Amino acid sequence: MDYYELLQLSSNADEDTIRRVFRHLAKKYHPDGPGHGDAKHFNLLVEAQRTLTDPSARAAYDAKYQQYWNRTWKVAAEAADGQTIVNDADIREHLLALLYVQRRRSSRQAGMGEMEFARVVGCPPEHLDFHLWYLREKGWIQRLDTGLLAITAEGVDQVEAYRARGGPTRMIETRVGPGANDARD
Repeated sequence: MDYYELLQLSSNADEDTIRRVFRHLAKKYHPDGPGHGDAKHFNLLVEAQRTLTDPSARAAYDAKYQQYWNRTWKVAAEAADGQTIVNDADIREHLLALLYVQRRRSSRQAGMGEMEFARVVGCPPEHLDFHLWYLREKGWIQRLDTGLLAITAEGVDQVEAYRARGGPTRMIETRVGPGANDARD
C-alpha cells in the first residue's frame, strides 16, 4: 500500500502536513461521519498516518517504498521508447501502456496511482487529469478498491490494437529515478 498516495502527499511531506491532511481525509471517510463514511478506507488512513508520523516506522516504510519505486521504474523502462510525447493521443497510449505492463507483470497488484503516473511521465498530476478522465470514460481503465488505477480488458484490447496499427511496442519516455520531476514542482 502506498501511504503517500493514499494521503495524497509527497514523500517529502513533514509530520505537520501529514497530520493536517490526515485530519481532513479522516473527516471525509470516518464511518460515523455525515454522508457516506468508509470504514475500510478510514482504517487505511489511520494506519498510514501512524506509520508516517512515527520516525522509526517511517524510516522502515521509506526503505520499502524505495524498493517499490525501483520496481516501478523497471515497469516504466520496459514501456519506454525514448521518443518525446507529442500529443494527447500519445499521452493516453503511454498511460495505457504503463498499466498494460503493470497488469501483465502482476495481476494481483495491477494498479498505479495518479502520483505515480505524474512521476513516471514527468509532469504535474493536474496535467494528466483530462487523460485519466478520458481513459475512464472509454472504459479502458478503472479505479480499484485500493484507489489505484488499472487497465481493463477493453484497455488491453486498445493497447494491442494500437500496436497492431504500427504504434511503438515500447511507449513511455522514462525519467531517471523516483522524483525525477521534483525539481519542477
